Amino acid sequence: MIVEYIEEALRRARYELIDDEDPYYGEIEELKGVWATGKTLEECRNHLKEVVEGWILLSIKRGLPIPRLGEFEIEEIKEAIA
Repeated sequence: MIVEYIEEALRRARYELIDDEDPYYGEIEELKGVWATGKTLEECRNHLKEVVEGWILLSIKRGLPIPRLGEFEIEEIKEAIA
């Protein structure tokens, strides 16, 4: 579930070249504050993947909403107390 969500997030990423020492910039608009840079497109994509993973974990820890991306959604699983 989480792997598929991250893959979908990366499919939605937009990349551009910027005037910086790490010229590749990528962001995922649906995930507020999720962006990364890199010296190459591949490096930028790898950094972006790490940012998405951290963003998900922080959102879960803080109880923040995680938006649905297409058919992929991360929901809290509530266990029944026996």
